[in-house]
Formats: sequence, structure tokens, C-alpha cells
Amino acid sequence: MSDEPSPITVPAGIPAIDAAAVHPRLQQPQILIITGMSGAGRTRAAAVLEDMDWYVVDNLPAQMLTHLVGMLTTGPAGTRAPRVAAVIDVRGRGFFADLAQVLAGLRDAGVEYRILFLDASDEVLVRRYEQVRRPHPLQGGGRILDGIAEERAVLSDIRERADTVVDTSELNVHDLARQVRELIGGESDSTLRVNVVSFGFKYGIPLDADHVVDMRFLANPYWVTELRHLTGRDAPVRDYVLGLPGAVTFIERYVSALEPVLAGYLNEEKRYVTIAVGCTGGKHRSVAVSEAIAARLREAGHRVTVAARDLGKE
Repeated sequence: MSDEPSPITVPAGIPAIDAAAVHPRLQQPQILIITGMSGAGRTRAAAVLEDMDWYVVDNLPAQMLTHLVGMLTTGPAGTRAPRVAAVIDVRGRGFFADLAQVLAGLRDAGVEYRILFLDASDEVLVRRYEQVRRPHPLQGGGRILDGIAEERAVLSDIRERADTVVDTSELNVHDLARQVRELIGGESDSTLRVNVVSFGFKYGIPLDADHVVDMRFLANPYWVTELRHLTGRDAPVRDYVLGLPGAVTFIERYVSALEPVLAGYLNEEKRYVTIAVGCTGGKHRSVAVSEAIAARLREAGHRVTVAARDLGKE
């Protein structure tokens, strides 16, 4: 065998370059723990977070929180969730006692989390339980107040650890939803989602329509031989429809009239609205106008999707 050293096959500068390179870090998900008094609004808060595209798990045993976080942060790319919320409370019975230890373990592992604690006065909690005619989970054979007192004792430590405590005594469901969005959500969570869908009246009005717009007052491109085979997504049809007398004026005034309505929806915690734009067959006028309405709503800052329900049915 030759005593000659093995030839160098890696350029000398590569190790140094590799050592100096900044490797991308995996983005850590947002972890939120929802807890608090039974009857204080945990279920409503969880529903609001689901609407905000959080991955929500209700009534999770405390010991399972570590496994949940691990599964959703280190699993295959398609199974990861950027925002995870877990509702953990005294319904877990003996499992709840381990929550403090579980949280300490997450901190030691470098996992950041927030705790949202929902509370309410004893008087309000009693009234809410009497309204739904259900027993308190810790009531046993005693009174509702006995269960509330025991729950306050069990939750005292986690309440001290909470990042945010919300007293829901004076809040209705809409007020609570609004406060959760303000505390937890970002700018994208506070906007209205508008779906503009075109349709043909001969196929029926969409069942989920909040507003219906009838474009049959405009001349029908169907009777123009050169446009009949095209749709409202094609430039010749779009230009024809929007060039008709009154078309653009109607679109501009309609969008302007929608502004206070959409603002009112947001104020009342209605986050989704469907505007159905119809013509006879849902192929020409409704398609062109729905695209134009959507464009103007986007310019006003709304999140808008457009769909053509009946395109291709003819």
C-alpha cells in the first residue's frame, strides 16, 4: 500500500464557510393555554380561536400537553400547526393537578407559551349555571357555590401564573369574542372575510347568501354571437358588461353602500359574509360584475375570495 496521504477532495474554504453560515431556525408555534372558572366562557374563547385558524383541543389532560406540542412542532411538515390552543381545566379531575409540573417542563425545554385565564364573579357563575341547568363539575352532592369555592382553590396557583386574566362578569358572548381577538389575534384576525359568488337565477339562489345582487337589468351578452361562447372572465365579455350604461355606476354605489354594513358586521362579531351576484345563467354578467365588486372591496382593505358557482353548467 502507498504511504502517500489521501488527496484532499473538499476545497479548504468550505468548512469555514459552512461554520460561518447562519442556518435557518424552525419557526416556533404559538402555544396558548386556556383555563379558568367553569362558566366563565372557555368554550366561547376556544370557538373564537378556531375561527381565527388556531388548532384547538378542548378538555385536554395536562399530561397530554407535552405530547401535543411535540407532535405539532416536530412532526411532518403537513401536520405542524403554527398556532395551538389547549383548554385545560378542572374537568380533567386528577389530571389537572399535574399542570404546574407540565408547564415547568415546557419552560425547561424552551417552549414558550401564554396562559389565558377566564374568571367571573360567584354571583354571575351561579346565574349562568342555573340558566343552563347543569351541575358544576366539582359540585358533587353539594350546592353550586360549593363547587365554585373548590374550583377557585384548585385554580389559585394557575391564576397567579396567567399572562392574561379576563373577567367576563359584564361581558356578553360578542364582547368576549371581541376581547379575545384583541388580546390574542393579529391584524389579519380582525378583518372581515368576504366571499363574492356569481350564480344563475335559473339554478337557484345560493343558500348561504347574505346579500343578493340581480344583474339582469344589464343587456345580456348571450345575444351577441361573438360573446356567447365566452364567459365573464374573458376580456371581451368583461369590457362589454362594464361598458354598458349604468354598470360601473351601480358597482361603485353598491360597494359604497356596503361599507357601513360590513363595518356593522365586524362590530357584531360576524366575520364571514357572502355576496351573491346573479344573472340568468351565471356565465356572463354576474361573473364580470362579481370580479369587479371583489376588486373594489380589496381596494377598501377587505379579504375577498371570488367563486363562479354555475360556470360551466350551460
